Amino acid sequence: MELLTRWTLYALPWIMLVVMAGPLPGRLRDEGVAGGLAWAQLGLSAVQSVLAIPLLRRGIEHRRREREVPWGLLALATVPMVAGQGAGVALLSTVGAPDGSAFMTAATMNTLPFSLSSALLLSVRAFTLLHGGIGAATLAALAVAGEGPFMVVGSAFAVLLMAALALFTVRSSIWMLVVMWELDASREVQARLAVAEERLRFGRDLHDVMGRNLAVIALKSELAVRLARRGRPEAAEQMAEVQRIAQESQREVRDVVRGYRGADLQVELAGARSVLRAARVDCRIEYAGGDGDSGRDWGADGGWAGELPAAVRSALGWVVREGTTNVLRHAEAARCTVRVGLGRAAGGDRTAVLVMENDGVSESPGGPGGAGTAGNGLKGLRERLAPLGGTLWSGPGEGGTYRLRAEVPLSADPGREGRQGRKGREGREGGGL
Repeated sequence: MELLTRWTLYALPWIMLVVMAGPLPGRLRDEGVAGGLAWAQLGLSAVQSVLAIPLLRRGIEHRRREREVPWGLLALATVPMVAGQGAGVALLSTVGAPDGSAFMTAATMNTLPFSLSSALLLSVRAFTLLHGGIGAATLAALAVAGEGPFMVVGSAFAVLLMAALALFTVRSSIWMLVVMWELDASREVQARLAVAEERLRFGRDLHDVMGRNLAVIALKSELAVRLARRGRPEAAEQMAEVQRIAQESQREVRDVVRGYRGADLQVELAGARSVLRAARVDCRIEYAGGDGDSGRDWGADGGWAGELPAAVRSALGWVVREGTTNVLRHAEAARCTVRVGLGRAAGGDRTAVLVMENDGVSESPGGPGGAGTAGNGLKGLRERLAPLGGTLWSGPGEGGTYRLRAEVPLSADPGREGRQGRKGREGREGGGL
């Protein structure tokens, strides 16, 4: 958007120069004063178009509050504008009234580059007063040259109309750019605030867990030292209490860290939709409450997902997190669909099924849909799902898409695979004996 706006403004003076210089080529072939004035008017308009580019660039930076108004360059741009208007009035006086309509066109050609750049550098009031003065000066010059009322009023009105059009066009375009700049800045601030808020939450949780326990440990340790110096047997009891509190604190810290690193399905789904939409990916979350594939929007219902076993929600949450990362890193996706549903495994067990599907598949090996092997992220997901009896499949889908499918039994037991492995080893060892 910024590139389009900038180059449109840079090209506009040259486009208008070509469009409005239509009547001049007939005068350029004239000999004598008329031909010289026509060439002077065209050359001064070209000089204005050249000066308009740095003025527009600095005007955009001025609107972004990065640079001051370049008064010297702006004053320099007024010289060819005034000289061009003077050449136009002199040309009209030389060739006579039949070329009056051509002068109206050329008058706007002389002032448009200056109007475009000054619309960004000056306030609306200063712009209006300045161009009102330009219109009045044009009117007075034509009246002194002895032109008719229609020519005098029409030329001044054409100059003012073109100035108003330039002001509206340029200010509107830059206003849209300013809104986009502010939106981009607000996203960066929002991201920093989210990180700071998470740090504060983690610090608060650690303070709540460790603050009281550390204070108790310090007091009881001091008491145990005093009792030990006096040879009292209660010192051992106090140290045993210190040991118990330290072990309890260690367990509570593990719980805090586990909760901090944990993933919840509904939280990850909401986060994935927000992140993908911020990356201009149309993310849709659907659910199927039964064994079918009929999907509806997640916002309409889907509260049943919060009733899944905690281990299942956490495992599927990690799948959503890793799948979202893959879409952002390895695909140029424009659309991503996440489907959550209930199904049945081959043995008849009820399962929770999550499918992520996106377009914009990368052809690079190792990327989503590529020909290479799966990355460490998918390997880690399989390792997370394996203790729950879950499965993970990834590969190309229909229509050139990439699909990630995870299935976890509702009766998932995090320790089942480990116990089965131990039983197998015990059986083999027993057979050996």
